[in-house]
Formats: sequence, C-alpha cells, structure tokens
Amino acid sequence: MEYLVTMTTHVPDGTPDEEVADVRAREAAHSGELAAQGSLLRLWRPPLRPGEWRSLGLFAAADDAQLEQVLASMPLRVWRADEVTPLLEHPNDPGDPGQYPEDGATEFLTTFTIAVPEGTPEQVVADMAAREAQRAKELAGEGRLLRLWRLPAGGPDALGLWRASDATELRAMLESLPLDPWMTEEITPLTSHPSDPARLRK
Repeated sequence: MEYLVTMTTHVPDGTPDEEVADVRAREAAHSGELAAQGSLLRLWRPPLRPGEWRSLGLFAAADDAQLEQVLASMPLRVWRADEVTPLLEHPNDPGDPGQYPEDGATEFLTTFTIAVPEGTPEQVVADMAAREAQRAKELAGEGRLLRLWRLPAGGPDALGLWRASDATELRAMLESLPLDPWMTEEITPLTSHPSDPARLRK
C-alpha cells in the first residue's frame, strides 16, 4: 500500500547548529536506506513560508503499523509531526514510471473532487468515465501524468502526480480531461528534495 506523508519539523529553540546538522545528515543517509528497501518512493518540498521546514513523502508499506515503524526509524522524527494519507488504487493509474529524467519540467500534485450534476443519465456518466480513462492513458504516455490514486472517503476523490513546464501547461492538461467540467482541482507545485529517491534512479 502507498501513503502520502506530510512531514513538518519544528526544531526546539536553542538546539545547537551542530546537532541539527548531524540529525539532517543521518536523516539523509537513512532516507537512502529506506529507498533501497522500497519503503521510501519519493520526496518533495511543497511551497514553504519563511522558516518553515516541511516535506512530502510517498511511502510504501504493508499496512499502517509497518508505515509507523518506518516513520519512527527516521532521525528527524524526534522533532517532526507526520500527517498520513492512505492512497488507494485508481483504475487510471499508469503505475510507477521508474525513472524521472530532468527536462526542466516541474512536478505537481493535484487533488480532484468530482460532482456529477444531478439528473445526469448513468450512460452519460459511463461514457465520460471511459473518455477520461483514455485521456489519462494518453497523458501518461506523454510522460505528463505520472501517478493517480483514489483518496479515502470524506475528502477529495483522487490525487494525481503530474509533470509540466509550468502551471499554465498543467492547467491546459487538466482542462483537456473529459471530467474537468465536473471537477474541482487543487494544485500544489513541488520542488526537488535532495534526498528524493528518484535522484538515485537516474
């Protein structure tokens, strides 16, 4: 099972710089070990306010308990709070592409909330879903749609990982989705993390 983990670190006031540097170095080394084990799949930095220390991680674990063991083993956990979102299989997920070559593109996470207009015939919904699956396959083939997951009930319906040259290009891709008229999207631009396992696979 895969999980998206928002990791927010608060270093206690007065902590010596040498201690912070030591913990960060051990965190980077351990992240490499977790990546080699297949537990840590990706790492990113979301938009941050000045002084904020937060990362997003894509993890794989058999269940919630195993994930907690992985997170607890990370050196920065002593100063960190983790928010875990289970990720569920999506029928249109292209699967892990394995390689993430740099070409100047930016990665984005998007959440999708779908609201089908009341009274829409079931056949129309089915046709739209079929066209959506085909368009997702096309975007995946172009290296634009990297991953797609369903989200637990009670929030947005789906989460996507995309690559685009900028937000304008991403918006054009989202508008090309057949379900776009029924969807509300929230976009999070991502920046590279020095311990991202994708760097090790290049």
